[in-house]
Amino acid sequence: MAFAVHVNMERCTGCNNCVVACPVNALELFTVNPASTDKIYKVINGAAITLDVKYELCAGCGICVDACPYDVIQLSGQPPQAVEA
Repeated sequence: MAFAVHVNMERCTGCNNCVVACPVNALELFTVNPASTDKIYKVINGAAITLDVKYELCAGCGICVDACPYDVIQLSGQPPQAVEA
């Protein structure tokens, strides 16, 4: 992987903006009851417990970074470039 997603979970409020914005569904907040059809996010004192990044789906587009109003997510490096034949 030529890039990395960094999430500061100490500052994450669990607002879910990044999850909704992600075009490839690479982000998910930890759900308390995964058997439920409703997403119930576990938040303690305004901080989400876990934000799951599915690196195999992440395209490194940075939309989640722009969607986060608290500047919690950072992308380092560059996404892999397509090889032209």
